[in-house]
Amino acid sequence: MRYKKITSIFIISLLFLCLSLQAQKTAVIGFYNVENLYDTVKDSIADDSEFLPTGAYQWTDERYNHKLKNLSIVISEMGKEHGGVVILGVCEVENERVLNDLVAQDVLEPFKYKVIHHDSPDYRGVDVAFIFQSERFEMLSYQPFELKIPENPRFRTRDQLLLVGVLDQIDTLHLIANHWPSKRGGEARSNPLRMAAAQLTRSIVDSILSVKPSAKIIVMGDFNDNPTAKSITVGLGTKGKIKEVTPLDLFNPMWKMFKDGIGSYAYRDTWELIDQIMISYALLHPKPNTFKFISAHVFSPNFLLTKAGSYRGYPFRSYGGGNYQGGYSDHLPVYIILKKN
Repeated sequence: MRYKKITSIFIISLLFLCLSLQAQKTAVIGFYNVENLYDTVKDSIADDSEFLPTGAYQWTDERYNHKLKNLSIVISEMGKEHGGVVILGVCEVENERVLNDLVAQDVLEPFKYKVIHHDSPDYRGVDVAFIFQSERFEMLSYQPFELKIPENPRFRTRDQLLLVGVLDQIDTLHLIANHWPSKRGGEARSNPLRMAAAQLTRSIVDSILSVKPSAKIIVMGDFNDNPTAKSITVGLGTKGKIKEVTPLDLFNPMWKMFKDGIGSYAYRDTWELIDQIMISYALLHPKPNTFKFISAHVFSPNFLLTKAGSYRGYPFRSYGGGNYQGGYSDHLPVYIILKKN
């Protein structure tokens, strides 16, 4: 009996050791539009009136805490076979408090996530941000970039956020989180705004490459455009096939996924892949003993999809048609896997 107990402990210890070694060989980098993660406190600057207990959505502490729990489950499940998400870009978060409340959820505590947030000038008061495993990623710096439209000085949207840090004491990564202007007002009318956002992102990428041509850059976000859109292919300078990627291009692994009918956001019974992650040349052709891009994924387990009704098969969201559903988000998260070369 004692022998069996010792054997069981040994097997469990060996399993944890194997998982730990596997985690160090791979790294999951993701992005998630968490859909209106507001707290229940009135903001003194931005218009968050809809997401208050007395607002249109009757956003109570109970609903807020339920949303946090739901999102924490999603994040804990993403790439768990590879040690979990090391770095996650997020958008539609109101402030640093909601991020701290999120990473403090029970299922996320073992990951020891830290938060990087910057308040944007967006009129709704939502921002892009990052969370990262502090034991695997050492932050070096972060910098926001404001999107300005000269012909429309009153225009306000989310900043783009650049995070620089070292992964597993091996690779310096430059990560840019985005949430580009929506198609509100019509696609044709809003296209110039997303092209301007693309040009801003491209200028950040170019400035990094001008200093370090071999920089490992990851561009992620909700772009409100599909991988085949001009803002992505021309504005950002992306290629959908690895063999066509030059040192100045970005590779977009979501291009083929979109061609294959895979999406992260459903609209009028059509799947779109507006949540994307793109990478620089150096992640395709790395030096020995550094990280290399392996694959890209949309995280779409059954629990993230609506089970019945007119939105059956759509992402299971917090609100649908103005009614509280108690779900997760109207977007599915996306992620890439890097592996030590």
